[in-house]
Amino acid sequence: MKTSFVESISTIKMGGVLDSLQIEEDMVRLKRLPSVSHAYFQVVFSENNKYEVVYNIEENYTLIPSLNVFTTNQDEFAYRVGLYEFNAFGRNISLGGFYQKDNYNSYALNFRAPYLFSNTFGLAINLQNLTTLEPVFFDNTSSNYKYNNRSFEVLGLCEINFHNKIELGLNYFIEDYAYQFGATNPNVPQALNVKKWLLKGIYEYNNLDYFYQYVSGFKSQFNFQYVTSTSDNLPDFFIGWNDFLLFKRVGERGNWANRIRLGLSSNNETPFAPFSVDNNLNVRGVGNTIDRGTGVLVLNTEYRHTFFEKDWFVLQGNAFIDAGTWRNPGGNFNDLSASENIKIYPGIGLRFMHKKIYNAILRIDYGYGVSDNAMQGLVFGIGQYF
Repeated sequence: MKTSFVESISTIKMGGVLDSLQIEEDMVRLKRLPSVSHAYFQVVFSENNKYEVVYNIEENYTLIPSLNVFTTNQDEFAYRVGLYEFNAFGRNISLGGFYQKDNYNSYALNFRAPYLFSNTFGLAINLQNLTTLEPVFFDNTSSNYKYNNRSFEVLGLCEINFHNKIELGLNYFIEDYAYQFGATNPNVPQALNVKKWLLKGIYEYNNLDYFYQYVSGFKSQFNFQYVTSTSDNLPDFFIGWNDFLLFKRVGERGNWANRIRLGLSSNNETPFAPFSVDNNLNVRGVGNTIDRGTGVLVLNTEYRHTFFEKDWFVLQGNAFIDAGTWRNPGGNFNDLSASENIKIYPGIGLRFMHKKIYNAILRIDYGYGVSDNAMQGLVFGIGQYF
């Protein structure tokens, strides 16, 4: 990192009043950056009632290749490979992209600079061409569509203060659905090509503190999107959800982690409902996109314990319970208490971590369903599940 960048985002300034609370906030702000694994400070008395403050920063390796391996909805081999730099130009600018093979070819390019214009204002730009084989559900049956989403997004980023941030922006995208196989219905189109505009807003309250692999504190993130469409088959709709995250240290080696997600969208009776039930999003072990809904309530809770730690390597185990329920498209809130919509999956997992590489966490979880018509299975990924 550039020294000038650290000085620009720090609240303590040369010649100012020595304020330990202000310095502590700077430490937390630094530890939230992708390029920092740990930060601490020293205060040394100088002369004439003045002090020298030293910020000690342990940096992460930030040029990170990524590889995710998973199975498709047809149990075929799929993968995503990417390369990201999280500290471009020494100013914590994230720049990179990925290529994905999931039945079809996909790619994305991403640029994110939270402090591009000042210590409070930044910019994010995202370009994506994503193609997957997606199931849709109707009349107690399902079919599979080749789904393509080509999008261009620009977001303005603003850090209001130490705890609060907002993001506002526009996304122009084209969705293309092409029927492949499965059930059909005269009321469900077999081909769609729709141009859309998406207005996006994100508000984040962040009071998390980090000590290497351990996290403590509370965070809330609210996402709201309004989508306008050119097709009656995919009408205008809104979608909003809030993630509440609570972390607590347990002794020297334990960490209790919790996430509650509440979400609602326009309650259109459509097979293309926005909230999905999926291994990689909300319930580990449930399968790949097994259902969709227009409302969601999910609880993820897990206890993480460090079994082994030496130099840069950490082996962590976890025991978890994932539970969720969904509102059916066109349904009502009673759907959330219907037994066929409730998924409960306890499980265990392992984490293999590199303490000096940003987000270098190999995640393996096994979830076992105890609700109606439950499944079980392994889930692999990079980074903590939440």
